[in-house]
Amino acid sequence: MGGNRRPAGVDGRGRTSRAMVRLLPMETLYVLLGVIIGVPLLLFLLLVMTGAVVNIGGQQVGLLERRYVGRGLPEGRVIAMRGEVGIQARVLPPGLHILIPFLYKTRKTPMVVINEDEVGIVESIDGHALEAGRIFARRVPSHDTFQDGESFLSNDGQKGTQVDVLPPGQFRINTYLFRIRVEKALIVAASQVGIVTARDGQPIAPGRLLARLTSGHIAFQDAESFLANHGQRGPQIELVLPGRYRINSDFFGVEVRPATVVAANMVGLVTAKDGQPLPGGELVAAHVEGHTDYQDASAFIIANGQRGPQFDLLKPGTYYINPLMFDVGLDEVAIVQRGEVAVLVSNVGAEPQVQSEDERLAPAQERYVVPAGFRGIQRDVAGPGVYYLNRWAYIAYVIPTTNLTVDWAEEGLMPDGDKPDPTVLESKRVQLFNPLAVISRDGFEMRVSVKVIIRVRPDQAPLMVAKIGSVQNLVDHVIHPMIDSSFRNQASSTEAMAFMQDRAVEQEKAESRAREELEKYHVECVRVLISQIILPQELMTIHTRRVIAAQQQAMFIEQQKSEQERIATENTRAQADKQIDLVAAQVGVQIAEQNRQKTVIEAEGQARAVELAGSAEATKIRAVGEATAEAYDKQQEAVGQSNLFGIEVVKAISAAGLKITPDILVSGGGGDSASGNIFAAFMAQMLAGQRPPTTPTP
Repeated sequence: MGGNRRPAGVDGRGRTSRAMVRLLPMETLYVLLGVIIGVPLLLFLLLVMTGAVVNIGGQQVGLLERRYVGRGLPEGRVIAMRGEVGIQARVLPPGLHILIPFLYKTRKTPMVVINEDEVGIVESIDGHALEAGRIFARRVPSHDTFQDGESFLSNDGQKGTQVDVLPPGQFRINTYLFRIRVEKALIVAASQVGIVTARDGQPIAPGRLLARLTSGHIAFQDAESFLANHGQRGPQIELVLPGRYRINSDFFGVEVRPATVVAANMVGLVTAKDGQPLPGGELVAAHVEGHTDYQDASAFIIANGQRGPQFDLLKPGTYYINPLMFDVGLDEVAIVQRGEVAVLVSNVGAEPQVQSEDERLAPAQERYVVPAGFRGIQRDVAGPGVYYLNRWAYIAYVIPTTNLTVDWAEEGLMPDGDKPDPTVLESKRVQLFNPLAVISRDGFEMRVSVKVIIRVRPDQAPLMVAKIGSVQNLVDHVIHPMIDSSFRNQASSTEAMAFMQDRAVEQEKAESRAREELEKYHVECVRVLISQIILPQELMTIHTRRVIAAQQQAMFIEQQKSEQERIATENTRAQADKQIDLVAAQVGVQIAEQNRQKTVIEAEGQARAVELAGSAEATKIRAVGEATAEAYDKQQEAVGQSNLFGIEVVKAISAAGLKITPDILVSGGGGDSASGNIFAAFMAQMLAGQRPPTTPTP
């Protein structure tokens, strides 16, 4: 059966069928296409597998190694050039590369990327050895920022850390030949400075602290220029100012520190660590120009600036000063308030001129008070204001020119008992001491509170400073001992009670002595006041009792005077109240006196008329009377004087027909006396020629 089989599409007569004729060209086409496509593909795959074809991406670098057939590496070399066996210095750029099969081995690595705020530090693995004394490899041309390794090596590039750095960007670098360390770029803020130390370069000149200024390195970003311009290794005199820098941190060490800031109401006192030595006897360096407030240290050195405390100072602001060259200390500004002056003592300037004998003997002159420009106490004072004062060059003594009070008062209290204001004490307007303890002549201890008021005139302030140094010294070493001694002496010469009573006199004595003594120190004594004198309690008790007794006695005397005055007042008041009656009585008295005189005159006339007639009748009556009297005498002897008088009265009344006996009679114990009184009254009426009144019936 198998022999009778015919190929498909062939008939029995051996002819190709029509379908066969139609399909044969298509299969051939497929075969041809398969051959055309497959053979190259197989060849490509074969080349790829053997490393003959390499495709490098756009962000890649092809590192190439020659494995066979070539020259050997020179002694000391580790990276091969073209035709040498080993890792090649050249790299494959992006794209398709066809290599000799099995001869090369490739490795793909990412491109080196340096960002905007970064810097690339480069170290070469191969190259020539460094010259003696060099630490960093010198710059070579034409290596295209280390992307052309063959050019680097062929131009005598040196192994080791390179002085050049990689700026921001993408680089196709052979990382077998060059090691790249990416670091952050140096950023110095606005209030900072960068202190630089070079690790390579020439040695610093003997006697110098910092390396000299080198130009052309562009803020230490070009290390090659630094070396080419003979830059010196070690601390640099130049600073890195605020900004962003791509500095080779292996070559330059940079320490970022705060800038020097002098705040308001402060000054900066500068001390130079390098420069010319200070001359003998000088405390402050001489002024030099051109250093721009010590921010240009190189200009300071060139101008022969001296090391040590500087005369020039820094006013408030921010300064970019190299702290390796200058130390800056802060001090407060000198403030002179109203009512004060500042006496300046200069530590700089020429020595004072030798004074003549006349000048030395002139009044109110002190040897060390000098004019401006000389060393010593300045004659001219500084008035109220704010001063940027260099306290190394000038010492300021602030002297109050208004009244200054020194009190010897009770502990912590003012004479009026109030506590002193701390701000007043701080401004030295008041100085407090304990009260003075003194002994009187009679042995009593007294405590005396004293107030001394002084004043320093502005023109006398330098002389006072020259004499005693300061107001505090004046108080502690002159006024306090003087007042204490003065009152001790005065108290010892008088008794305690007299001392208190003669307070004004004692005060005047102390003031006179204080004024005389303070004039020697060019200080004016305004007043010395005794605020309080405290005597022993037992002495005060006796004195108090004595005063009270005297006051009581005086009070009694005054009360007596007051009562007498009151009596006189009441008498006067009573007379005033009866003034009308008194006037009426006086008028009545005058009328009565006139009537009396009239009656007397009339009576005298009648008496002369009767006198003649009466003379005769008198003789008659005398005889009758003598007889009657004799009879009465006899009756009186018989019945008594009173009874006889009564009998006669009754006879007379009866003869007149009158009723004399009352219906009711009230009589006292003395019978004779009462009866005699009744009869006497009756007889008086009868003798006056009046009719006796009729006794009413009750």
